[in-house]
Amino acid sequence: MSNDPPEPPARTLGEAEGAASRRRADLIFRWLATGSGIAVVLSIALIGIFLLIQSVPSLAANKASFLFSAEFLTTDPANLRFGIRDLLAVTVLSSAFALLLAMPVALGIALFLTHYAPAGLRRPLAYVIDVLAAVPSIVYGLWGFLVLGPALVPFAEWLNQSLSWFPLFATGNVSIAGGGTIFTAGIVLAIMILPIITALTRDAFRQTPARHIEGALALGATRWEMIRTTVLPFGRSAYVGASMLGLGRALGETVAVLIILRTSASASGFSLFDGGYTFASKIASAASEFSQPLPTGAYIAAGLVLFVLTFVVNAIGRAIAGEKVRG
Repeated sequence: MSNDPPEPPARTLGEAEGAASRRRADLIFRWLATGSGIAVVLSIALIGIFLLIQSVPSLAANKASFLFSAEFLTTDPANLRFGIRDLLAVTVLSSAFALLLAMPVALGIALFLTHYAPAGLRRPLAYVIDVLAAVPSIVYGLWGFLVLGPALVPFAEWLNQSLSWFPLFATGNVSIAGGGTIFTAGIVLAIMILPIITALTRDAFRQTPARHIEGALALGATRWEMIRTTVLPFGRSAYVGASMLGLGRALGETVAVLIILRTSASASGFSLFDGGYTFASKIASAASEFSQPLPTGAYIAAGLVLFVLTFVVNAIGRAIAGEKVRG
């Protein structure tokens, strides 16, 4: 009797055809996925190139400092004077203020939903938070302008009177009455970016290894000590990355900020009680006047700065969020 191992049964014709079909399907899916990724990168590159090409003639004709001037006069193509100092100040200040407000609230909500809320309440509460992301920007803008802004006036006046020595709360270039200030816009932006930060942070906290949590509790840690020693270190990268993505969302918000912020002829004083324009709201406010190449190019140049700023912020956010996965 032979001790040789039995030969594997020969594959039938149908099995061979099925394997070949699966390989073709895998190859097609691979090329589709690769093509989609290349298309996204190419689209971003083309957008950047378009903005750069369209803005160069206007930048060459600009008679003011593009980076340091507070002027933005484009009515006369022969005498263009535009700069982004105030646009950059209002954009960064309102977005940073929104992020400062949203981050601790989002962290608290994420921890509550993952470790404190009763099981029956977690799904409904998470749904309510997620619904905030579906509210149109114009609704937030109208609510901020008609309801929140006037309601915040007494508190804003108190801050201005009590803390005017601090630059952020100094008297701004618009009246606090009515609430059309960066202070109001920042609070509205904080509510708008809250679902993004909360959802990503909640998902990261939920993925904390159960053995780490159970081990901390078995060693006698309280619930807060368990969160501080296991959950927060595990989800820190995702939390910071989510916050950066929320900041990118705030930087590009247009309609809500355009409705809320009051315009001002004076330069920004880097106060929360200033008015003015962000990059996005300035471009949107003049969109109906884009009829001449050079004035239009001035706004495209501002858009290019916003594009680069938003791209950098989102890239940093993705890098931080992916750091934990790579580790």
